[in-house]
Amino acid sequence: MESDSVRSLLDEHAELEQQLADPSVHADQERARKLGRRYAELTPVVKAVAELDAVRSDLAAARELASEDPAFATEAQELAEQIPALEARLTELLLPRDPYDSSDVLMEIKSGEGGEESALFAGDLLRMYLRYSERMNWKVEVLGSTESDLGGYKDVTVSIKSRDAEAAGVWARMKFEGGVHRVQRVPATESQGRIHTSAAGVLVYPEPEEIEVELDPNDLRIDVYRSSGPGGQSVNTTDSAVRVTHLPTGIVVSCQNEKSQIQNRARAIQVLQARLQAMAEEEAAARQADTRRSQVRTVDRSERVRTYNFPENRISDHRVNYKAYNLDQVLDGELDAVLDALAAAEREERLAEQTV
Repeated sequence: MESDSVRSLLDEHAELEQQLADPSVHADQERARKLGRRYAELTPVVKAVAELDAVRSDLAAARELASEDPAFATEAQELAEQIPALEARLTELLLPRDPYDSSDVLMEIKSGEGGEESALFAGDLLRMYLRYSERMNWKVEVLGSTESDLGGYKDVTVSIKSRDAEAAGVWARMKFEGGVHRVQRVPATESQGRIHTSAAGVLVYPEPEEIEVELDPNDLRIDVYRSSGPGGQSVNTTDSAVRVTHLPTGIVVSCQNEKSQIQNRARAIQVLQARLQAMAEEEAAARQADTRRSQVRTVDRSERVRTYNFPENRISDHRVNYKAYNLDQVLDGELDAVLDALAAAEREERLAEQTV
């Protein structure tokens, strides 16, 4: 028998299906996108319930017929053995979800210790995420960047959005990427062939559909400047790039890739709002002593999360003891294996929390 909560989800799914079939809904693209994502979230639950109900119905029929034909007794046993796995799958799907799993994301990659080598590695990370986004059919927009003299990045900010309203959100996959990424290799700047260790920081936060953080104009310092390329070379003849500083927190956001100063200013403030919202939620989670969940969702920025070892072609994720020797493929955008391992660890944690 279905629980009230499951019945409620099935009813919601049916209602969403009706709404999405209404052409007038799609006149508002943002609303259609929101409804489509929720529909996609509930569809696996609906399929799991249908499959479980079908097996239970077949089991009841097989047991009834077993008294007349012994062959049905064997079928009944096989069907009965399927039910625990199906129930476990449904239980997993009904676990509380990260509320931002369907969201798009904003990502910042910053060079750290290691000078030019760190900036080159930041560029490698950016290319890795760009290639993974291509595989996922996501849209990536570079909002602002500061290139290094050798073609790396001192810092770069990108927006990653899902093109498919009914597909899983970007945050559900990319939320695990935040933290310190360490690289071990012979740098292009090394003449003696020695292996160096350097690092780059990755910050990931959901891009909310509705920004809840209100900004006081008196808390902002807004500077305009000309967009620049490697080595400070000017690539624009007008002061269209914008740098916004949030004075109370010291957060600085730059945007130079839009066509006008007004567009760059609006985009920079949007990024700032998303960062402040993520910061507020992390602080609230800490106050509630929910530090374990906060670390899984947003990742402690000071913690080394992953190592990329070029001499051994090895990638290691230290949070889940994941290790593989296909670093070249990972850097080419084949991130699914490591992200699957992190997602599995998150599911196990949620299951453990439900049984406590």
